Amino acid sequence: MKTVRRIELLAPAKNVEIGQQAILHGADAVYIGAPRFGARSTAGNSIADLARLIDFAHRFDARVYITLNTILRDDELRDAERLIHELYKIESDALIVQDMGITRLDIPPIALHASTQADNRTPEKVKFLEQCGFSQVVLARELSLGQINEIARSVQVPLEVFVHGALCVSYSGQCYLSEAMCGRSANRGKCAQYCRLPYTLIDGKGNVIAKDKHLLSLRDLNQSDRLEELLDAGVSSFKIEGRLKDMAYVKNCTAYYRQELDKIFKRRPEYRTASTGHSSIEFTPRLEKSFNRGFTHYFLDGRTPEPIASPDTPKSLGEYVGKVKQSDKNTFTIAGLTPIHNGDGLCFANNKGEFEGVRVNRVEGNRIFPASRIEITPHTVLYRNFDFEFDKRLSRPSADRRIDVEITLYAVPGGYALYMKDECGNHTTIREDA
Repeated sequence: MKTVRRIELLAPAKNVEIGQQAILHGADAVYIGAPRFGARSTAGNSIADLARLIDFAHRFDARVYITLNTILRDDELRDAERLIHELYKIESDALIVQDMGITRLDIPPIALHASTQADNRTPEKVKFLEQCGFSQVVLARELSLGQINEIARSVQVPLEVFVHGALCVSYSGQCYLSEAMCGRSANRGKCAQYCRLPYTLIDGKGNVIAKDKHLLSLRDLNQSDRLEELLDAGVSSFKIEGRLKDMAYVKNCTAYYRQELDKIFKRRPEYRTASTGHSSIEFTPRLEKSFNRGFTHYFLDGRTPEPIASPDTPKSLGEYVGKVKQSDKNTFTIAGLTPIHNGDGLCFANNKGEFEGVRVNRVEGNRIFPASRIEITPHTVLYRNFDFEFDKRLSRPSADRRIDVEITLYAVPGGYALYMKDECGNHTTIREDA
């Protein structure tokens, strides 16, 4: 009989409210920034707010991981040490760290996860971290399925991989472009995202190969159709990127991956969810509805001809909706079956190859009346990067999570007893005399 492995869906949380919604929409764990020392300096949260989220998560046996994944200066070590004690007191489940100096501090027995910024891409490195006492290791995004499997066969420590969201053009934790250009270090949580800017590529003879293109900007990761392969390769935690993303993004992506994993678990009893409770999703999740620059499997199959870059724009493309059939100075018609709504945002590459967008003011069948005048020609490919109706649905309560409870009422001498047992095995009996 195969050993049952608990599999974790790990969602991002910019703040407590988003973290709570991630759990309601099916996350087994969330990761969120502490007041200081997180790799997203604008996504910090107070100790009181973190305590609130932890209390909520633990109702479902879900976990809260706190990001302290910047490189620390010597004069910050004492403050970091005090902060870790505070995080331990509110029952944080783990710290995600990059700076190994944290292991030399006087800290309580809190679990440590090795951040992807620690550059975890070889069996030797991961084995070293396991021997040092790390309880989970976040692998580098650049690894292939074969490399992940090789690492998994070498260690016992649970492995965490990114399955969705933004990609860095450099190895995580090994990019110094922002620091070199403007003194804002990605390893200090202040990346200026120079990889998302336009560049002109000129060869050695002065010929312009590409002009004003986003040559370093990558598409977004999407491994939703490869989850079972990753499970079989040895992955135990599936991570969605996005601690700066909004509520709708986290709801939609978390719900989608929850449903995909649950489909696998129904067929594969050797895998089970890492938390308790069942999420009822009250909308149809679709990944293309949320921020994306186009999707890629990146290097999961090694270095293949699959395009991984998004050179035309670093902004969200959203979903393909069709091509322009005809246009005049005030309207245009779409050849496509996707319904467009008043208030939607559409985007396209104009005749200069520049990406631009327009808000939909009114729709009559397939005829679009834009809110502002644009020049758009037939055969132009259109994307929708803001679905007004979908976003409105996600602005309301869109999921519920309940824990199964077995209830037995039976007679006892002199009265009745009520026995209750939940899916975790917690149980109690209440007696009432007649």
